[in-house]
Amino acid sequence: MKVVAFNGSARKGGNTTKLLEIVLERITAAGGETELIELAGMNISGCKACYSCFDKRDCRCAIADDRINEYIEKMMAADAIILGSPTYFADVTANMKALIERCGMVSRANGDLFQRKVGASVVAARRAGASHVFSSLNYFFLIGQMILAGSSYWNIGMGQKPGDVLNDEEGVKTMRVLGDNMAWLLGKITA
Repeated sequence: MKVVAFNGSARKGGNTTKLLEIVLERITAAGGETELIELAGMNISGCKACYSCFDKRDCRCAIADDRINEYIEKMMAADAIILGSPTYFADVTANMKALIERCGMVSRANGDLFQRKVGASVVAARRAGASHVFSSLNYFFLIGQMILAGSSYWNIGMGQKPGDVLNDEEGVKTMRVLGDNMAWLLGKITA
């Protein structure tokens, strides 16, 4: 039961990190192997629509000056993928969007690489716009024929300053339930 989580926040250790850590702690407690990758400080460009990934079909993106190919490999090796993003102007961050575009395109070019893996979205928000971010992240999973894990509410935590999401009792509970549900689902799928 191997899970890789990507944090699209521009801030390491912020609210999105805290929410992802709650989910990953529950999966680890259930015997899973987890990894959290923070995209903060990286400059990831979006897909350039060169379609080299369709021409070569080698499970790689033609843009090789960043870590996207490493991330594709991590996604391929995992049983589950979690995408986390704060809410930036009612959408995902630029780095998360670039990750979605490029990993998604390479996956599609190579016969849906992430098909039947478990996926889950985690969103941090100050106040509004989180539902759109939640949808944007989930579209990555749905177009890739992945299986979505749910929780007791949308996987959203509210907070402004780093750490504020830990005061959102419902958000914290939602992340715990998400982690438990992912671990349960992975146990069924990987058994």
